[in-house]
Amino acid sequence: MNYHVLQQTWPNFSLQIQAFIKQLGLDDLALDCDHSALRVNDMQSAQLLADEFSQHGEIISNNMINGRPILIIKLTRPLMLGTTPIECVELPFPSDKTYPIEGWEHVELVLPSNAKTCAELANELITKLPQLAQVIAGKTAIKVKQSSPKGDNERLANPTIAFKANGICVKVHPHGIQKIIDSEQTATTC
Repeated sequence: MNYHVLQQTWPNFSLQIQAFIKQLGLDDLALDCDHSALRVNDMQSAQLLADEFSQHGEIISNNMINGRPILIIKLTRPLMLGTTPIECVELPFPSDKTYPIEGWEHVELVLPSNAKTCAELANELITKLPQLAQVIAGKTAIKVKQSSPKGDNERLANPTIAFKANGICVKVHPHGIQKIIDSEQTATTC
């Protein structure tokens, strides 16, 4: 897998993601999409992608999260999700998990909120989109995972709710990636 393959597969992935966002009803909220994420199974591919993406943007974060490096690359030219620009790509280096499909895996949407826990975020989502109550309760075919991933230097709680179906994933969280990176940098200067 390389940068050019990812560029070729983006249009199809983008259409699938847009359809899933619509299925969930999240399109009604007009949320910002702050980044898209990749899945890579080997270190050599991850390093190659890091080098290639560096030619099309700037690495704005290289942080350890759950014991592995995760890069955030701010693109010179954003990816487009319909009419929504996506300025950043998340490139997690491999862990001990092997993904069935490498390439584009998810997008992350920002629901501006002061939620500090997944329960608070879920309640806000359900208040805005009552049809998500059944989904979040696990009563549909859509898988839901709630987590609070945290970088080594993060100071800002960013609970995340991930919706998964048909090999793709949409995550919702209260703070955009740039705000999280800013919180890391504040932590390292204190």
